[in-house]
Amino acid sequence: MLDPRTNAYRPDLAASSLRGKIEAARFADATVHRIADPHAAVRREPRHDAALETEALFGERFMAYEINSEGWAWGQLGGDRYVGYVAAGALGRAGPAPTHRVMTTWTLGFPGANIKLPPAITLPMGAQFVVTNEDETFAQTDGGLFIPRRHIAPIDGRAPDFVAVAERLLCAPYLWGGKTALGIDCSGLVQVSLQMAGVPCPRDSDMQQQALGKPVGLEDLRRGDLLFWKGHVAIARDPQTIVHANAFHMAVAIEPAAEAIARIEAAGSSLLEVKRL
Repeated sequence: MLDPRTNAYRPDLAASSLRGKIEAARFADATVHRIADPHAAVRREPRHDAALETEALFGERFMAYEINSEGWAWGQLGGDRYVGYVAAGALGRAGPAPTHRVMTTWTLGFPGANIKLPPAITLPMGAQFVVTNEDETFAQTDGGLFIPRRHIAPIDGRAPDFVAVAERLLCAPYLWGGKTALGIDCSGLVQVSLQMAGVPCPRDSDMQQQALGKPVGLEDLRRGDLLFWKGHVAIARDPQTIVHANAFHMAVAIEPAAEAIARIEAAGSSLLEVKRL
């Protein structure tokens, strides 16, 4: 059975690309949009109080297969292909492919090339946009924003150490489905950090365990190794410590690996695997 998290199908509607693979009342081609909010909730159902599945970041592509009369778009993200409902008001025109992205935890978009102007928007790490002009101080986007040039990099730019990216999000509150410093979960921390380093990464921890790296022993733990439990993932900082977004601290925290493993096992979940990229 196709994973419904990354394959767009419901009993009444499915993506045209799935024709012949699943049964649905009708199939539809996608209309491509760009996320226009700093970050937009991708929800399980078309309600603002529905569970948060993940978040879409500014500039990310969203392929909509349906936009209903109540203002909800159903479709999937262009990057990790995650499926869900996004408020239609968070969508803008697709436009050309992004050229740059935010590399810092947050940055500001100003309405002009002057840091004394009130910012027009706050953008999270991973936000994408098209740069049309730049000087030593600012990069101007196709939407008329002026973003500090030192906060961005070309879309294919890579952070040299994905663990250091995760460490920059230290103390961010834990949020199931979150992907920004305002709130992030364990697999979101891994995904965002790896993406900033140029490593494609699926969204959920079970997907990450299946797709990433090769198994290694816990006794040989190294910086950048990933530790997997059922429904949880952490990043090794060194042989002794890990960084992870977790519901015990309700934040991104650094703690001794042995203590975390023992605490999580006492709560009923044993370490499943350690994988090295």
